[in-house]
Amino acid sequence: MFKGSFPALVTPFKNGELDLETLKKLVEWHIGEGTNGFVPVGTTGESPTLTHEEHELVIEEVVRASAGRVPVIAGAGSNNTLEAIRFMQFAEKAGADAGLVVTPYYNKPTQRGLVAHFTALHDCCDLPIIIYNIPGRSAIDMTPETMGELAKLPRIVGVKDATGDLNRVNQQRMTCGPDFVQLSGEDGTALAFNAQGGQGCISVTANVAPRLCAEFQAATLEGDFAKALELQDRLFPLHEAIFVEPGLVGAKYAMSQLGLCGEEVRSPLTGLLDSTKAQIDAAMRHAGLIN
Repeated sequence: MFKGSFPALVTPFKNGELDLETLKKLVEWHIGEGTNGFVPVGTTGESPTLTHEEHELVIEEVVRASAGRVPVIAGAGSNNTLEAIRFMQFAEKAGADAGLVVTPYYNKPTQRGLVAHFTALHDCCDLPIIIYNIPGRSAIDMTPETMGELAKLPRIVGVKDATGDLNRVNQQRMTCGPDFVQLSGEDGTALAFNAQGGQGCISVTANVAPRLCAEFQAATLEGDFAKALELQDRLFPLHEAIFVEPGLVGAKYAMSQLGLCGEEVRSPLTGLLDSTKAQIDAAMRHAGLIN
């Protein structure tokens, strides 16, 4: 179920409020472009600046609009275990297919604390869990050994790995087993990630170029690395340009250039510099997305 290209969906805003009509249109557009599934209310969905009510409303709307055509992995993480339990139980009630649970940020738990946190979330409902390991944001790294311990629980089924360490794919295959789903959290290394046993990518760039990203993922999973490399060459400048400033801001700007949604983001994020916009425009032309 969880393989291929999963956009980490942006959350559209209009005059400071959720733009749910645009969100629903994005879901339809993505499915038409070949997207394999959705990840709403992750970092790219601006979850840090959404209220709990907004967070839950976005999940509801994406699940409803997807209508079972593709899986939905709902953002359900927090550095507060009780709050994460709330999000997990809500995601299950809303009909999501899994919860994406980030390693607790800021309070820096031990590996023992990570086991306790994820075990509590596993036990709170029947929703499968994708671990989100991103030490650059959370300040804590889940080791392959800890992940292997958690993988013994029946509903901890995979990882979004944003460590940037390609050795982890092999290490986690050893500790978690070959059936444990490994999804890349970095567009730029997704080719090498899949070549070593990964099954897909939770992607920022797929917000902008879903068809190319889905074709790229399909090529890697079919073992057609010549085609995958050709697509990677088209996409790579866009992967880099989107992240010159915070990635979700770059993604929203690029989407605005395609008429998909507005550029609006919530503070403390700000709109892009003109120089960054020029880099993204050039990368979109290189990918064949605009003239």
